[in-house]
Amino acid sequence: MADSSRIYTAALIVIGDEILSGRTHDKNIAQIASWLGVQNIRLVEARVVADVTEAIVEAVTALRARNDYVFTTGGIGPTHDDITVDAIAEALGVPVVVHPEAREILERHYETRGGVTEARLRMARVPEGATLIPNRYTGAPGIRYDNLFIMAGVPQITAGMLDALSGQLEGGAALLSETLGCWVAESAVADLLRETEKAHASCQIGSYPFWRDGKTGANFVIRSVDAEELAACTRALAAGLADMDKPVTMGGI
Repeated sequence: MADSSRIYTAALIVIGDEILSGRTHDKNIAQIASWLGVQNIRLVEARVVADVTEAIVEAVTALRARNDYVFTTGGIGPTHDDITVDAIAEALGVPVVVHPEAREILERHYETRGGVTEARLRMARVPEGATLIPNRYTGAPGIRYDNLFIMAGVPQITAGMLDALSGQLEGGAALLSETLGCWVAESAVADLLRETEKAHASCQIGSYPFWRDGKTGANFVIRSVDAEELAACTRALAAGLADMDKPVTMGGI
């Protein structure tokens, strides 16, 4: 059973030269962060690394050591530059093997599409001891090894793999939030934000400025796993802004 008081954390490694070059715009960070939130798991770090074995090994090793879960996207296709499986196996200290179930899946999928070639068989390779994550779009499965989830980089396929994992991961305390909007410059309320957060140790306040119709405003998002503390912090910040003659809009502007 999930521990309702514990905060479970996750990290994401986005793998691919095409992301770093700007040719492809990553969409997976946002959708994975949102999905994790529903599972009561907090995404606390995301890295983008090149298709370089040493970079992938270093990232996987470091992030697994300090998080409950690690997700990777990209680099598990049929081409020579898809090195994610090999790099992760190196980080885990296990060999790469052809997963028999993955091979069967690919054989069925490509039965009327030219059959399983050597290149396509690369998509059945996994770190030894891994299990599979279903892929309803292209057949080629994702990979799970303990707390590590190796997924495709194509956002639609990633979404399908996340859907297959829904409800399977242990989560903890839900992160709750409230939003206050105010027509005020961040610099004018920086001290108030800092002091209010300091007075409510279990809360974090994020400030998100905007400019509209020639005016400056900001939305303040208060987050906490404690509902009572969240409410108290929200009241305190609203009162502090009101004392400065800066009325707030609950829910944000």
